[in-house]
Amino acid sequence: MPGKAKAAKPARKRRPAEDPREEGEPDWAQLLPDAVERAAARAHWRAIAGEMQERETLSPANSHALLRLVLAYVVYDRCSLVVALEGMVTQPKADNPKAIPRLSVHYKAMEGAEKTAERLEAQLGLSPGRRGRVGKVTKKRERRADADAFLGPQG
Repeated sequence: MPGKAKAAKPARKRRPAEDPREEGEPDWAQLLPDAVERAAARAHWRAIAGEMQERETLSPANSHALLRLVLAYVVYDRCSLVVALEGMVTQPKADNPKAIPRLSVHYKAMEGAEKTAERLEAQLGLSPGRRGRVGKVTKKRERRADADAFLGPQG
């Protein structure tokens, strides 16, 4: 039959790629363009979250502070690499006689990231001086008694 169109093949269903992220871990691909930085951020996140889980101080409420801490680590690493390659002082342009040497903007950003990381580590109880002052996260417990099975749900 000449006027009849062929039936379209059903679209192949792709298996979703396994997401290697842990529960609560951000999508690093949206935040960081560089694959090396994404891997470093993932390693920082897992190390810090693991330590906080061991001490029972990890909760969903402090996940954003943890994200900011990891990003401060990444910024520090990024800037320290540039400072190591180019130096701490930016030399003046040769064509401007009034120009003077200045601290590198990467060094200043590195200092800012360091201060941010120190503050967040203290807030999250990661610095040695603050570990004892941070309380454990209380988990909601469901109270049950043997009589509940006999009496049925209350309500």
